[in-house]
Formats: sequence, structure tokens, C-alpha cells
Amino acid sequence: MQTLTERITINPEICHGKPCIRGLRYPVENILEWLRSGMTVEDILTEYEDLEREDILAVLEFAARWV
Repeated sequence: MQTLTERITINPEICHGKPCIRGLRYPVENILEWLRSGMTVEDILTEYEDLEREDILAVLEFAARWV
């Protein structure tokens, strides 16, 4: 599994510098909002095929470190 810093990237040119998944335009906060709204990891992976299970796990680890 890639390290957290390889999965969660911060680039001022992408999503206004918000932490995103692998440089894609999926901000960490969006993933957390989807999970909070009741979407499961499987729902997210089905809806957004370019995301990987490890991306979601990295988002959760990232969020846990900021609490």
C-alpha cells in the first residue's frame, strides 16, 4: 500500500490547495462528507471508478491525524 503522502496530495493548482486524493480533483473533505451522508466505501468506489479502496483508507487516516 502506498504511504499516506502518496495518496493524499496538496497542490495549490488543484482544488485551491485543499488536500486531494492522488492529485485528482477529489478533496478529502468530499470523501468524508459522502461517508458521513451514509455512502459506504463500496458505494463510493462504484460511483467513482478512478478511486481505490486504499484512497478511502488514506482519507480516514488523514482525518484521524487532524482530529
